Order: sequence, then structure tokens, then C-alpha cells
Amino acid sequence: MNAEIKYVSAKEALSIIQSNQRIFVHGSAQTPTFLLKHLSEEAYRLKNVEVVSITLYGDVYIDKEQFRENFKINSLFVSAPIRQAVNSGHADYVPVFLSEIPELFKHKVLPIDVALVQVSTPDAHGYCSLGVSVDIARSAVNTAKHIIAQVNPHAPRTHGDGMIHVSRFASMVYCEDELHTANFEEKSGPESQRIGAYVAELIEDRSTMQMGIGAIPDAVLKCLGDHKDLGVHTEMFSDGIIPLYEKGIINNRFKKIHPNKTVSSFALGSRNLYDFVDDNPAFAFLDVDYVNDPHIIRRNDKVVAVNSGVEIDLTGQVCSDSIGTYQFSGVGGQMDFMRGAALSEGGKPIIALPSRTNRNIPRIVPFLKPGAGVVTTRAHVHYVVTEYGVAYLWGKNLRQRAKALIDIAHPDDRESLDKAAFDRFKSF
Repeated sequence: MNAEIKYVSAKEALSIIQSNQRIFVHGSAQTPTFLLKHLSEEAYRLKNVEVVSITLYGDVYIDKEQFRENFKINSLFVSAPIRQAVNSGHADYVPVFLSEIPELFKHKVLPIDVALVQVSTPDAHGYCSLGVSVDIARSAVNTAKHIIAQVNPHAPRTHGDGMIHVSRFASMVYCEDELHTANFEEKSGPESQRIGAYVAELIEDRSTMQMGIGAIPDAVLKCLGDHKDLGVHTEMFSDGIIPLYEKGIINNRFKKIHPNKTVSSFALGSRNLYDFVDDNPAFAFLDVDYVNDPHIIRRNDKVVAVNSGVEIDLTGQVCSDSIGTYQFSGVGGQMDFMRGAALSEGGKPIIALPSRTNRNIPRIVPFLKPGAGVVTTRAHVHYVVTEYGVAYLWGKNLRQRAKALIDIAHPDDRESLDKAAFDRFKSF
């Protein structure tokens, strides 16, 4: 399977892209910013090129106002670089479970003409790696007519589903840009720390965790120092798992599927994290249609899924992707893991969120904002955790749910919530 390794200029590589095509852009840490910059320079010859992706990092370039006739962003998740474009009507958003996005490619609902990916340098056998972002990229490259690779020695070589032979690339462009990084510790405050402590109390030894990334997941991980024999099967992870790995607390020994390995679809964090997973056989980066399949997730016992939300109403409906009609993020994989954990023997699906926003706006509310998207339904919610405690909603009626949620709301919000609950349920 030897193939000649030949690098070309970005201009030459991108010449394969034509008007009215659909292109896929690799995301998160692996966002191929170098290629996107040069693609913006090709705008003069292109019209109506549709761009699909999930989370993007860095300067996307092609989302700028001057390129709106050339590029149409049709995002499968709304991340910071394109949030303004989506909410101003200059880009679009497709609500879809993360686990089902590969099916859109495979069944040609969204057929891919060209995939732009960032990969590691080829190994001795001619294989490059999709690095720390296998997620939907695996299916995109499997189904794309053409693949353009931004080859970067800073991209880690990860084990799992991310290997691609150089013979599959239409062209290869060499680049030494640093990968995109994120620091979630900066955002952690006292509320996150208290929430982390409450969630940690719900996690038993030998549990399999899905934590995600952000201040609350990192706070939870910092509270697990006395736990034993934890496993990880998660959509994503960040630096917070490294200390638990080094102490042997995370060892994956008692997982029923993929024992001795952390399973994920992508990772995002510091350069130290990327070095930690580089050529590390303890990590398996797999296609998201497998990682996020609830029927796969449930096969491990004691799955604990920790996810967050924008707001939750008194019946347990969780809005996680919008602020009213303002599209903030996407459906993502929250429901994949909430359902998978609920079906797991001894599993615990958890919604963890501060009782108020940074602007002191209540998150536990009588009714969701008009236009808010319900990502996790009230029938799927089991545990809700704020800095004021834990509410267990599964099996409870609407009146009981309201009481449990009011008990963990911000103290200054409880009187108005009591009144709203009385008005709704007539007795309380």
C-alpha cells in the first residue's frame, strides 16, 4: 500500500473545489485554519459552496460578510465562530443528534463532495491520523468524493478509527500551525466546584463516565480523588482526566466493552492533553455513530452521564442549545448519553447546571423562554444538580418535580417559583 507522499500548495489543492459543491470541514482542535484561510482567497471563482461541520475553532475566514455569496454555512452544531452568522440569518443550523450525523453522509442526505481535514504526518506505512477529532470526520472522509489533507506534525497520532492512508487523499498540504487549544479551568467558579462535589457523590466506584468538557465536568473530575476503578466512555474529554489516569483512578478495568481503554470521539484541551494521547494505546478515538449509540453506551454498567443546560422548567424540560430563539450551540450528543445512561444497569443520567447565569438570570424557571429548544425531554430527565443540591425527578409527577426543583433553585428565586407552581397546579 505504498504511495508517493507529495505535498502541493494550498492553492493547487483547493482548485478541486468548484461552485455548487458541498464541503466538509474538520472541527475542534483539528480545524484546518490554514486551508480555510486559503479557501477564502479562492472565493472570487466560487459561488454557492455549502460548508458543513460541527464545532469549529479559530478564525473560520469564510464566514465573513464579504464571502456570503460564495460560501453558505449549513452547520450541524453552532460554535462561537459562526454563532453571529447563524443568528443574523446568514448561516443555517441543522438540529440533529450527534450520533446520527454520519448517517446524513452515508445515506446521501448531505453528500460530501470535498472533505478538508487536518491530519498527522504519515507513518512508515503511509497512514495519517485524524488526531483528536475522529467524531463525524471518519464518516465524512469515508463518503467524500475527494479529500484534501492539511498535514501537520503537531497533530497527534491517535489509536482507533482515525487512520487514513495517503493514497486516499486527492492532495496534501504541509502546515506547522499549532493545534487549537482550550482552557476550561479558567471558567470554573465556586458554584461549579459545589456542583462537582454533589455529582461526585453520585458516582460509585467502577462507574463508567461521560463528562464532556467545560467548567462543571472538570470540577467533577477534581472531586474523584478517593474513587476507585473508574472507566470512561464519552463523546469528548479534556485535561481533567489526566490526573485521574496518573493516579490509577481511571483504569477502565471493569468496563464490559473496550475494557482497559478510554473510548471517545474527540478531545479538546491543552497541548499537554494532545501529547498525552499521542500514540497512547490506552485511548481509542472512534466514529461517533458508535461512541454515541445509546445501545452501545448501555452495555457498560453504572454509566454516569453528566450534561448541562441553559435552563430547565418546573416539569423537567431541559433547553440546552438555545437562549429563547437565539441559537447558542446544538443538540449534540446530550440525548445520546442521557438515554444510554438511563438504560445502563445502575446508570445515572445527570443534568448539572448553576442555579443562575453569570448575569444572575435564573436557570430554573416556570416556563422555558419562547422559542427555546427542548433537547432533553422531561421524560428523559432523572437527576438535576445545582450548587444547592440534587433533585431526583424520575418517577415523580409534575407537582413533585416542581417541589424538588424549587428546593435546588437559587434561594432568591424560590418564592416566585412557589407562586408559579401554585398557579399552575392549583395546590402546592
